[in-house]
Amino acid sequence: MNTPNVESRPIVPRVAGAAVTGAVLAYGACRFFSWVKHHSNQACETTDGLCFTWWDVAVIPLTFATALISLIIVYRQLNIRPRLAVIPPTLLLAPIPLAAAQTSAGWWAATITGGAWASFLALAAWSRYRILGLSAAAALLLASLVVLYR
Repeated sequence: MNTPNVESRPIVPRVAGAAVTGAVLAYGACRFFSWVKHHSNQACETTDGLCFTWWDVAVIPLTFATALISLIIVYRQLNIRPRLAVIPPTLLLAPIPLAAAQTSAGWWAATITGGAWASFLALAAWSRYRILGLSAAAALLLASLVVLYR
């Protein structure tokens, strides 16, 4: 007798875990960018011209590497399977909603937006919820673009 594949764990804790991971990563990125800006301002306050520190150059690659490693580890633990379809959009498109939230309302809004963004894209990992997850992520992305370019 053929039985359909049944998920071993419910979907809600997995998506909630992805949301918490996204929120923590967004908060960490906001704090790290703020620290780098403060450090750069202190190091370059006596310079009249263009000034770059090592942290200015490394902030984007370090943030992406940390987020990538964290997402891979957490999604493996949460058993979110199509990681190749979920992690690249999470990393590549996440700066748009995070920047819109931070510029309009601060770090707490960026934290909430990071959690929402990660949960929407994690929800899209299951074929049953794919349209809902992608639609919600697209709506958040569109709203972010409206906020940034109004």
